[in-house]
Amino acid sequence: MGYPVLLVAIVLEVIGTSFLMASQQFTRLLPTAAMALSYLGSFYFLSQALRYMPLGIAYALWSGLGIVLTVAIGMAVFRQMPDLPALAGVALIVLGVVVINGFSSAAGH
Repeated sequence: MGYPVLLVAIVLEVIGTSFLMASQQFTRLLPTAAMALSYLGSFYFLSQALRYMPLGIAYALWSGLGIVLTVAIGMAVFRQMPDLPALAGVALIVLGVVVINGFSSAAGH
């Protein structure tokens, strides 16, 4: 049950971060409001995921997958192309998520 709830938290965090970019430093009301609501929802669902998994694991997955998805949104929507070192860093984050989920007994499978 923890993983679906955590996935909702991750998606809402990525949506919030995308609206943060669209808010243009809080000068646009609707993107700013959407950002705030998305972040609120993200933290709510992250707190619910903590019922099923340890804080360190949940936060590592939330932040790591959030980074990966945010880079993808930055590329697709905002045309922000990362350089090779940035892509290598994102690949290491993905590897970390795979290690946590595939090999750690602390992940609460």
